[in-house]
Amino acid sequence: MTALQAHLDSGATTIARAWAVTRTDGVVLGFTDHDADLAFDGVTFAAHSGLSARALEQVTGLAVDNSEAAGALMDAGLNESDIIAGRYDGAGLVIWQVNWADVAQRQILFRGTLGEITRAGGAFRAELRGLSEALNTQGGRVYHGACAAVLGDGACRFDLTRAGYSATVPLLAVDGAQLRFAPAPSVSAGWFDHGRVTVQTGQAAGLVGLVRHDRAGTDGARVITLWDSIRAPLVPGDMLRLDAGCDKQPGTCRLKFDNFLNFRGFPHIPGEDWMTAYPRQGQPNRGGRIRG
Repeated sequence: MTALQAHLDSGATTIARAWAVTRTDGVVLGFTDHDADLAFDGVTFAAHSGLSARALEQVTGLAVDNSEAAGALMDAGLNESDIIAGRYDGAGLVIWQVNWADVAQRQILFRGTLGEITRAGGAFRAELRGLSEALNTQGGRVYHGACAAVLGDGACRFDLTRAGYSATVPLLAVDGAQLRFAPAPSVSAGWFDHGRVTVQTGQAAGLVGLVRHDRAGTDGARVITLWDSIRAPLVPGDMLRLDAGCDKQPGTCRLKFDNFLNFRGFPHIPGEDWMTAYPRQGQPNRGGRIRG
């Protein structure tokens, strides 16, 4: 019998729950429903967070554990600006049952991630998703002509630090999803199409935007239009890193990046027009494109 179980069996308990939230940027926050802070595993669990959780629904087998947490939005804890910015999207979560009189006596009740977060009236509610939630994600490889890798990842293997493929530049102006930078004569307009913008400094540091268009403005400035605006304030002078874009096509991989050996698509796979074609007199089928 463990010390915690012996404490639970004693009939007079000093039990609290503690939550540790680990964001994707590495920031770890701790919360507890006890009336005083707790500390263990290098994390301080704040008592003033007002965080609470519904009873956990945990079952055997591969069914998804389901619950939710609720609490007040506070500058010292989970605040509205960080939630809007997406800093808690997919954050890891561990919930402990702990003896607050002796924090060495504890056990994990739940391990998973934060799901959908809603806000209203200065409070938030967050869906809790168990580890088996990942089993709902489709896996496997898709066979099509475009590359399945992400530029610069372990499958692509392209080094984005190579000269000319990324640049860290100051922001001149921002208008929603449209960002303006000083002229970049070293690369042509469209070089950053399908690329990424990563904020390096300021309130939005660490956030990433996907590039929709890259063009030269009438005043000579470089104009980058994102698919969606950065969900945190940007101001002139903030430093942003621009990464060259890839449209996943074999020609781009070969000519723009000289990386065709790592191309993760199937450029010669027959298309639907070939599979639905029928023989025609005088038009032998040699595996090429079908012409009408």
